[in-house]
Amino acid sequence: MFIGRNSELQQLNTLYKQDKFQCVIIWGRRRVGKTTLINEFCKDKTAIYFTGIESTAKDNLENFSKSIAAINGSSDNAPVFKDFRSALININDLAQKQKIVLIIDEYPYLALSYKPISSVLQELIDNTLKANPNLFIILCGSSMSFMEKQVLGYQSPLYGRRTAQFHIKPFNFYEVASYYKNFSPEDIAAVYGITGGIPLYMSFINDKLSLKDNIINNFLMPSGYMYEEPNNLLNQELREPAIYNAIIRAVATGSSKISEIASRVGIDNAKASNYIDKLIELGIIEKETPAGAPKSSRKTIYGIKDGMFRFWYKFIPQNNILIQRGKAETAWQNIEPQFSDYIGKVFEDICADYLWENYESLPVSYQQIGRWWGTNPKLKREEEIDIVAYADNKAILGECKWRNEKTDKNVLETLLERRKLLTHFDECYYYIFSKAGFTKSCIELAHADDKIRLINFKEML
Repeated sequence: MFIGRNSELQQLNTLYKQDKFQCVIIWGRRRVGKTTLINEFCKDKTAIYFTGIESTAKDNLENFSKSIAAINGSSDNAPVFKDFRSALININDLAQKQKIVLIIDEYPYLALSYKPISSVLQELIDNTLKANPNLFIILCGSSMSFMEKQVLGYQSPLYGRRTAQFHIKPFNFYEVASYYKNFSPEDIAAVYGITGGIPLYMSFINDKLSLKDNIINNFLMPSGYMYEEPNNLLNQELREPAIYNAIIRAVATGSSKISEIASRVGIDNAKASNYIDKLIELGIIEKETPAGAPKSSRKTIYGIKDGMFRFWYKFIPQNNILIQRGKAETAWQNIEPQFSDYIGKVFEDICADYLWENYESLPVSYQQIGRWWGTNPKLKREEEIDIVAYADNKAILGECKWRNEKTDKNVLETLLERRKLLTHFDECYYYIFSKAGFTKSCIELAHADDKIRLINFKEML
């Protein structure tokens, strides 16, 4: 089922209707829905669909030739072109009589098997293809670093040849919420927290079942799709999955600095940094500095960005023996008491999505958003603010409370006090997000200052 991506689909169709050559770059992490988007775009169009494989140039050329022949229904006995240049020229000839969409999916695999392909494409685009308004090329890839450096980057032969680019990202909370009809708001928050907004993972969640049953079926049974998914992804993307697995486990269990992660895994800091950079490229790990601090800040920490990985590494390893023994119910009983605290971190992401969703009505047209943490010199302890959305000398400061009891005025008072630590902002607004609403005293305190906004989770939907 095709869900979301309406904006991207509309933009692709707008490009298609233009009477000129197109070379569109589409990239994003695996499972994010790139191929589904392309298939939806092409379903009523004449298309040549080729997927690069991790093999030789010869194998890829044979498959490419079959894909071209398939446009006429004769792929089984298709002649193999002598080289990729000849194949592309043939496609250009076919596109003289009709509009053709050429999709090269997993382009990095093709480029690794046949390194001149980008130069061949560059030369043909410059001298032949760009004169053909009937040719619509899509280059698609899951290797984030390759697509950004070797296709979109300044040093790439293809630099400047693209006519549009689409970085396909996981769905935000509101896109996830629009997909499910039978879940409560709290369940939708949980689904967002365990799938990370990845469409493929969302497709395994059945809103006619309880949240508990969905978690058991997908994560806590050896046959469940998500039970093996992190290992499958690491094996597919990386050459040393065991080390990357150890790094993710270290971060998931509280190691947040390079030195801590390296020590936990048993490697030196430089190697740990290189491995982490790769995990950042894959969208699994994120690097954080306190909001407003330089990227080179010594306060840099690392956390798990991907929601499914975050959930999996927090709960599955410690319950793995139970899962393998078929004790899914017992595993869930171990997870359930900690689950609300886990969603507390997810709620911060949801609140950030709320700010983006309501960006035009906010008092600060912020350019950056993140968390802040630092030392309170007066109390001699670390303090933290869940959300800081800022531009220049103005900021929105937010606290996010995922608790069953109403949020009291002490939370707001604490935020107002911590604001004094952020001396580089001249003007601040205060947003308190609460799962269960607010006490009378908190509401009264908020009414006394028009820069304070109290937001109940249910109204966020």
